[in-house]
Amino acid sequence: MSPKDAAFWKAEGTVMNLFKRCSTMRHLKELHGHIIHTNFHQNNLVLGKIVLFCALSGNMNYAVSIFDRIQNPDSFLWNTMIRGFGNINQTQKAIHFYHMMKNADKDSFTFTFLLKIVRSITLGKQLHCNILQLGLTNHTYVSNSLIHMYGMLNDIETAHQLFEEMQHNAAADLVAWNSIIHCHVYCRSYTEALNLFTRMLQRQVQPDDATLVVILSACGAIGALDFGRWIHSSFCMHQQEITTSVSNSFVDMYAKCGAMEEAYQIFSKMRSRKNIVSWNVMILGLASHGNGEEALALFREMLKENVERPNDVTFLGVLCACSHGGMVDEGRKYFDIMIREYNIQPTMKHYGCMVDLFGRAGLLDEGYRLIKEMPVECVNAIVWRTLLAACRIHGNVELGEKVRKHVLELEPDHSSDYVLLANMYASTGRWNEMSKERRSMQERGIQKPEPGNSSFINREILM
Repeated sequence: MSPKDAAFWKAEGTVMNLFKRCSTMRHLKELHGHIIHTNFHQNNLVLGKIVLFCALSGNMNYAVSIFDRIQNPDSFLWNTMIRGFGNINQTQKAIHFYHMMKNADKDSFTFTFLLKIVRSITLGKQLHCNILQLGLTNHTYVSNSLIHMYGMLNDIETAHQLFEEMQHNAAADLVAWNSIIHCHVYCRSYTEALNLFTRMLQRQVQPDDATLVVILSACGAIGALDFGRWIHSSFCMHQQEITTSVSNSFVDMYAKCGAMEEAYQIFSKMRSRKNIVSWNVMILGLASHGNGEEALALFREMLKENVERPNDVTFLGVLCACSHGGMVDEGRKYFDIMIREYNIQPTMKHYGCMVDLFGRAGLLDEGYRLIKEMPVECVNAIVWRTLLAACRIHGNVELGEKVRKHVLELEPDHSSDYVLLANMYASTGRWNEMSKERRSMQERGIQKPEPGNSSFINREILM
């Protein structure tokens, strides 16, 4: 190597090392000036570092200004641009860069980044065709990304077919198992998710934290308490240290299955490993099962420890506790504290809890006023329907008719609304009006809801 070449590589190494100290866009721009001054502004390796920094920090305008000056960008640079736009949810721009690429530059990383951000089944299938044309289906990362993409687009059949093909050609790795199980949970095929988990164990594939977190959510969703207990005894009872995310998932699973003692036992053992999610799942669990006083006591304990700052989910649990426990004054107080002291803007779910609180307590006019004062984006049929159900319980036909008009404006063909009003008329002896509602249902071809759907409204508020 000549002295000139040695000096060049030494200078390049110095420039590359400077990136390690770069932590802000201001630092990057200063470094970019130095790169231009030292004549490295046409070095693709150096420019790739700048583009990567921009992509990871979300400053894609600066990344584009650099990229446009590069004469022959390589695969890494193209992929970094796609990755950057994907990170800031600008799918169309990511696809634009993909279409500008030559086929020779497209590799497994290109599709791994793209498949994460696809929101259209048509686009997903187009990319799948490109992958087949380029012979990239044997790349494990690409296959796993395809499974995940189809699952997130609710095409569980194609996701499952791809997974079975992986199983046939070569044993699927843990990531593939996690992807297909997660797809089934996302699509609410909870029983199939449990079956896949059992099958995974039979294939001698050991679960990791990601597997346990998703399978425990499936157990909680369908109340599979025995299955959840079996997972607990099989994988965690003898471990000295369970990660916070897995512990939180066990607390959540036990709480959703109504096993509050077991949920609290795990929560208590977490001690210093608790995070905001730990507190939230425990408070919500207690609140959802009618243990309102205990939920509020736990919330006060959380504030006293002053380790975690409550967030919107925490207050959702608190308001749910107040609603289920009939604690109107406390509900008003904590709703006000959430807004004034913690600067948390109420969502539809928070408003829904307050409407439910007023409805249960018979404060129907206050519930009505609250809905009328809510931001437009927070008002939906579920909130109005909650108040309509309360009107039926308390026999307020006049307000019920008023509320029902608002519901029909948003969802004109929801069967439970007709049934609620018809039952309200029946309970007050207004048989003619009840018959009209029944006829109206028949004329519109609306079926009466299945028995047991009366609790559906309250579940929807918290979903």
